[in-house]
Amino acid sequence: MSLLPGAEPYRHRGGPVGVLLCHGFTGSPRSLRPWAEDLAAAGYTVALPVLPGHGTRWQDLQMTRWEDWYAEVERELLELAQRCEQVFVCGLSMGGGLALRLAAVHGPKIAGLVLVNPSVRSDNPASVILPVLRHLVPSLPGVANDIARPGADELAYDRTPLHAAWSLARLWKDVQTRLPQVTQPVLLFRSPQDHVVSAANSELVLARISSTDVTERLCQRSYHVATLDHDAAEIFAAAQDFIRRLAPAHAAGVSAGESDHHQG
Repeated sequence: MSLLPGAEPYRHRGGPVGVLLCHGFTGSPRSLRPWAEDLAAAGYTVALPVLPGHGTRWQDLQMTRWEDWYAEVERELLELAQRCEQVFVCGLSMGGGLALRLAAVHGPKIAGLVLVNPSVRSDNPASVILPVLRHLVPSLPGVANDIARPGADELAYDRTPLHAAWSLARLWKDVQTRLPQVTQPVLLFRSPQDHVVSAANSELVLARISSTDVTERLCQRSYHVATLDHDAAEIFAAAQDFIRRLAPAHAAGVSAGESDHHQG
């Protein structure tokens, strides 16, 4: 199945500091593309993969599990770690959960995390019936485009496949047990008006991680997909400040390098 136009992965070979960006459940690289391009313009080496089952049609996601999504971002992380002196991981929503798992498992390979409305727990009481419901109902209405800014489109599915949602719940449980193993510096953005992920998710992350260098910032003008919303520029700027502070290897004015927008 070919990717939807705009859902392509994005890669840019820049300087010695790498940044991996992880998109969310039922979403696509479109939700993080402006952020990736902002980092590339600043001279970073950037990887923004499309997660298996995403960026095509929701039926394709139905056939995948969280282990597939995680394996893809882990592969990208290890490639960046070979190429770069330092690597940072950024994640939106479920991508934040994947980023936290990477940080817990790979420790010193990751220099810091930037999380935007991370998803690490269920906010729906009905999720307890997912193990049964997924065999009866293939999908439910989706949660795409929770964005305050008019005209923005994250290119996400309009349906949520329940086999994949059941697997997402299993990912959450795994990530929750690993949060104390996260020790890297963390910059966390949270939207008070998030209609997809509750504040309890960020509270859980901040309460359980072992990191001592932690900053939380509120995106007052944005909904869930804050990376495409009114606070996007502030997120991008603060993320660059965070990375520069922790990455002496990144010199200002690194040459732009080459971008590969369509490489699989």
